[in-house]
Amino acid sequence: MSRKYKFHNKGGLYFVSFATVYWLDVFIRQIYFNVLAESIDYCRKEKGMELYAYCFMPSHIHLMFRSSDERPMELLRDFKKHTAKKVIETIENNPQESRKKWLLWMFERAGKKQGNVTKYQFWQHHNKPIELWSEKVIKQKIDYIHNNPVESGFVTSAIDWKYSSAKNFQEDHSILEIDDAGFLG
Repeated sequence: MSRKYKFHNKGGLYFVSFATVYWLDVFIRQIYFNVLAESIDYCRKEKGMELYAYCFMPSHIHLMFRSSDERPMELLRDFKKHTAKKVIETIENNPQESRKKWLLWMFERAGKKQGNVTKYQFWQHHNKPIELWSEKVIKQKIDYIHNNPVESGFVTSAIDWKYSSAKNFQEDHSILEIDDAGFLG
């Protein structure tokens, strides 16, 4: 892996994106979004995650976060491991999931390609963490995160995407709490 994509400053602010295997559109049902939201909430309360911006898309996630424990790699690893297990379990137990067999087959197929996966692989392995070092870059990444659903054609306004901190920036904390971005001036 390139040196460019590692958590070098353990206390730094990072932008990360990660996707499901094969960019599968898994997050199209409320029940799967709930797993992500509950997992983020747990990480904020119990694992030292400071969350400043986020967006959950059908096949991928964007986060701007810091680890108050200075363990960003471990925090992200644990989040991905937990959500993978929980989403797959939710798919297996969801009688309304019409794509169940196909999704599980795709996760199993991806897992067989990896020597370190026992059955299913849900997330792609890379996270591409980018340390954010200036107010200008932070604002660019926030705009990128919030405009992702607009660029994808899902909504015409960033605040209309339910699973995005764009709502939080408009004082709507109904989905997830985020930390105060007072460092943006």
